[in-house]
Amino acid sequence: MNWLSTILVLATAFLVVFLEATVNGLRHLFGVQVDLLPSLMVYASLSTGLVTVGLLAVCGGLWFDSLSSNPLGISVLPLFLIGFAIQRYRGLILREQTFAQLVLGLAAGAGAPLFTLLLLLNAESQPLIGWFSLWQWLVMSLVGAAFTPFWFRVFDRLTQALSYRPLGETSFRPDRQIKRGKM
Repeated sequence: MNWLSTILVLATAFLVVFLEATVNGLRHLFGVQVDLLPSLMVYASLSTGLVTVGLLAVCGGLWFDSLSSNPLGISVLPLFLIGFAIQRYRGLILREQTFAQLVLGLAAGAGAPLFTLLLLLNAESQPLIGWFSLWQWLVMSLVGAAFTPFWFRVFDRLTQALSYRPLGETSFRPDRQIKRGKM
């Protein structure tokens, strides 16, 4: 397991949740509180292991819920389900294709609020739902789709900059026999 990528993903999730709670420009402009954790979950599930996906779902969900009006822990299950589904079929997904990243980001950005709303309705909470919720859902989905290729580019560059490069091949074959001694 590569702990560097896990630490980078969790630190980015913490920073993203903090910025979502403090920066209000998009919220005032469009009337939408964006959530970038589903798009980050797409990156984590395609590039890291299931442990990182679980840590991101638990930590990111709890951080997000602690700074929002959601009940604590309601975002953990939707994030984990998105990450687990993508992790399960990641061998079939073209990770390097920008179109595939956009589609997965759109699906994750649309699915996370729907799963959370379903859990809120089953928990007998009274979420504020109206026609404006469709606008918010659409903007959240499109922002999630737009940010997913961004995560792939940023983390690939960070991993390349912070990881060591393996040594190149030597000119000697590994199965070559070396005879030592007198000739």
